[in-house]
Amino acid sequence: MAGLELGPGQEKFVGDPLRMALAGLAEESRRPYVVESNGQAVGMLTLQAGAARLAGWPDDHSAWLLRGFLIDRRQQGRGYGRLGAAAAVAAAEKLSRRHGTGEAGVVLSVNEANPAGLSAYRRAGFEDRGQYLGGSSGPQRTMFRAFAAAGQA
Repeated sequence: MAGLELGPGQEKFVGDPLRMALAGLAEESRRPYVVESNGQAVGMLTLQAGAARLAGWPDDHSAWLLRGFLIDRRQQGRGYGRLGAAAAVAAAEKLSRRHGTGEAGVVLSVNEANPAGLSAYRRAGFEDRGQYLGGSSGPQRTMFRAFAAAGQA
């Protein structure tokens, strides 16, 4: 993950990959994941429990927070953002079921000035839930994807 690179201007939207990975490993509520293709890291993300308000969600515990999601600049435009976001939802659903914690889905915030991110999240099934002004890098959109209903694929 240390070799992942951000594209020009993306540092406004996401932090340093290595620092994010280390923070994810150091804090019990965070679960860092590698987005890989053919055994190669093409991105990373973190799921965090009990922190959904950081994305403008009304409470901390009804949704997992998807944060620090990035795709290496050399791999962008290949669909990994959409696939990684969808895989994050599936992973969060498994964690909720395994631990019986009761989250209903995954929430995130994405900067309004990040059209590629907004598009990838929409294609991954996230719904826009409105503007969030609590981010440090300008206006955000709060986006949510519910877990599949029991019995659905």
